[in-house]
Amino acid sequence: MSSGARSSAGAAALTVGALGVVFGDIGTSPLYALRETFHGSHGHHLPVTTSNVVGACSLVFWALVVVVSVKYVAYVLRADNEGEGGILALTSLVAPQRASAYVGRLKWLVILGLFGTALLYGDGVITPAISVLSAVEGLSVVEPGLEEVVLPIAVGILVALFAVQRRGTGAVGRVFGPVMVVWFVVLGLLGAYRTIEHPQILAAVNPFNGIGYLFGNGVDGFLSLGSIFLVVTGGEALYADMGHFGRRPIRIGWFTVALPALMLNYFGQGALLISRPESIDNPFFFMGPHWARPALVLVATVATIIASQALISGAFSLTVQAVQLDYLPRLAIVHTSAQQAGQVYVPIVNWFLMVGSISLVLAFGSSGALAAAYGIAVTGTMGVTTLLMAAYARRAWGWSTARVLAVSIPLLVVDLAFFGANLAKLPDGGWFPVVVAVGLITMMTTWRTGRRLVAERIRRGEVPIDDFIADLADSDVARVPGTAVFLFKGSGAAPPALITNTRHNRVVHEQVILLSVRTSDAPVVPEDERVEVIPFGKGFHQVILTFGFTEEPDVEEALRQLDDPSLRVDPDELTYFLGRETVVATALPGMSNWRERLFALQLRSSASAARFFKLPPDRVVEVGSQVEL
Repeated sequence: MSSGARSSAGAAALTVGALGVVFGDIGTSPLYALRETFHGSHGHHLPVTTSNVVGACSLVFWALVVVVSVKYVAYVLRADNEGEGGILALTSLVAPQRASAYVGRLKWLVILGLFGTALLYGDGVITPAISVLSAVEGLSVVEPGLEEVVLPIAVGILVALFAVQRRGTGAVGRVFGPVMVVWFVVLGLLGAYRTIEHPQILAAVNPFNGIGYLFGNGVDGFLSLGSIFLVVTGGEALYADMGHFGRRPIRIGWFTVALPALMLNYFGQGALLISRPESIDNPFFFMGPHWARPALVLVATVATIIASQALISGAFSLTVQAVQLDYLPRLAIVHTSAQQAGQVYVPIVNWFLMVGSISLVLAFGSSGALAAAYGIAVTGTMGVTTLLMAAYARRAWGWSTARVLAVSIPLLVVDLAFFGANLAKLPDGGWFPVVVAVGLITMMTTWRTGRRLVAERIRRGEVPIDDFIADLADSDVARVPGTAVFLFKGSGAAPPALITNTRHNRVVHEQVILLSVRTSDAPVVPEDERVEVIPFGKGFHQVILTFGFTEEPDVEEALRQLDDPSLRVDPDELTYFLGRETVVATALPGMSNWRERLFALQLRSSASAARFFKLPPDRVVEVGSQVEL
């Protein structure tokens, strides 16, 4: 096979994979989006007339074009952090991970990025609930008597979905793409069938029909934007999953498969509503012939499970990035694949999502009611992305202020219109993702600020390593065989654990490594740039290990690659000394008392550094100290 053929085959495989992961959320929106546009659960009820249907489909068409095709696929995907995408990766590009970035002039950009990240977790709770529930509700279309079993079946599917997360997604992931290809083909065929029956729906391509719909329906027309927005809720995933598939496969998959299938299906639903307005109760399932509806329910259920799985996996990956960038405490992370480093399982996040999703299903009872809680989190995230992109285009691409404003203002107007319409959902459930986001942003900023204050308090009592080494010569401290590794983020200073151990045990190992593990702004750090060694003399060395924010920090494996003539290291004989700080809340300036207590709780619940850095547990010694905040 020629290299060109192999390249084409590889691109095709990546495109199919992208269809299974990237487009799962946006691909299942036809199950409920157009229905909610007319029968929104947060107050608006529009008559299902021909002009309204054509106008609503026009807004759907232009939302997909402007928000997804133009903003994300053509514009935002260009901002890649060495191939990685997502709002945290974009935040790292705009505001590098330095302490000065968090407390200085870039502070608000960082907080914006963190708030957008926190909103995605709220979306992560709602998406599995509304997607699975909307698919299972198709049973009541097949047989009205089955309505009573919809909730138990939906809850059972969600329990099973979250229960299998610990097994990893590798094996299941291989079938995601082909199944979603089938789903998009079904969407397209159903839509084409109905569109051919009533081709006048194609007038929706004319934007003036959408404008007429908005102005003709007044406040109800504007409020319906909160439901029309549901057609683009998976747009942020296009950017977040760029690192898994690359920009080109995502663009190919969108323009050749996902966009045509979605547009045909929305137009088909519109055509059905023109001829049969009563189908508004569930236009998606009424599109198909009666004999095909059971199979349609089955395919839709599988597609929503895949969409939910992709979002759950994304939440795991986002959590790992947040931990690596020091915005969250160390959490227990299980690596589910020996071949793929990115396949992880985060138990606490999994159970948080499961309890949240099942609670929402039971509390709201229907996908229509759940739609009232859905959308506000995503609109907020999309608005944050627009603002961060403006800062990035100015900083990285050297765009003039006029050019940045010319691109950003129209996009921001669209974002704010959708956000404003979604604000009406706050009393009916839209408060839920906002509460989740506020809670998470509080935890993130408290952790980040607390870590900075702890570092400052420790730094005040630091002893320069040169002074420590010089004092050893005049003391009765014994040098014993072996190599001790002291994990400490500081540079050029003696770690508190080293000072405490020397004071109490009166011994220092023959070789001492002051090990600093750092996280780069880049997602991946090349192996030849991983390790930096700084000799201090008298057997003391500073070793700096740098990992990308998507990488797993395996300290022992990195030390095995150490190749420095001044340092003799046998990784199987190393003893690791870790400092473990206990925070005491005080009246000292820095944080309010309740945040100090919250930080102390976060610190106590943080996973073991030994486990996080993959250190051998039988060769780890923890040395405690107290820090006053």
